[in-house]
Amino acid sequence: MKKRKAYIWLVRILMWLCAGLTAGLTAFLLGYVLCKGLPNISWELVSTKPSYLRGTVGILPDILNTLYMILTTLALVLPLGVGAAIYLTEYASNKRLVSAIEYAAETLSGIPSIIYGLFGSLFFCQFLDLDKSLLAGSLTLVIMNLPTIMRTTQESLKTVPQAYREGAFGLGAGKWRVIRTVVLPGCVEGVVTGCILCVGRIVGESAALLFTAGFAHSLAGFFEALSASGATLTVALYVYATEDGNFQVAFAIAAILMILTLLINLSATFIGKYFERKNKA
Repeated sequence: MKKRKAYIWLVRILMWLCAGLTAGLTAFLLGYVLCKGLPNISWELVSTKPSYLRGTVGILPDILNTLYMILTTLALVLPLGVGAAIYLTEYASNKRLVSAIEYAAETLSGIPSIIYGLFGSLFFCQFLDLDKSLLAGSLTLVIMNLPTIMRTTQESLKTVPQAYREGAFGLGAGKWRVIRTVVLPGCVEGVVTGCILCVGRIVGESAALLFTAGFAHSLAGFFEALSASGATLTVALYVYATEDGNFQVAFAIAAILMILTLLINLSATFIGKYFERKNKA
């Protein structure tokens, strides 16, 4: 009995130690990046473009390129991912086909991003003649994030009770009407969660975009920027830290990215709780 109690206490101590170590490392990383980066953030930095003649640095083009990348990628990956999940969950009757597609999606989610960048450079930039552009980068990110959207939506569709579907069928509703009016409203939380996870991965991606989107800091409109080379915030961080050796700007961008990541995670939490309360009501 004493050995069992000692074992339980030992396991508890190890668990608390691991939890404390994880929390401590996270707090140290956040504090270090924010302390180094926040003093270097200024209105001139975030509202202007870089000027090599005047020797000034601005990250406004990088911020806009990041927003363009997010909007373009989500506009392409959402219909594909949600549509694939609906087909696999609601329509597909061949279990072997479903298992094969799910296995392929899991395999895609585990491929390193640098391989996606190499594929995007060869296929989108060279074979499709898109050159290095935000559009080529967005198409590469679509392939990277497709498994995330598909799997999260698929798991959310499976949580909708079968009784809801049977009740709607009993009232005379067709298959698509049941999916559109009964099933999809019940799994919006999973779709939103998948979107937020994709946004986090888009914001934090750099390796694949170095091969496909390039690292230009030019200021342009949405459609003009899609066909031109452009750096996102993460790529700009890499360029300023390694090519220019400007660690002040690099830490400022890192602090902005850290704040964006925190906001994305908080948004995911609040949105999940909102839909949970709405479904219970």
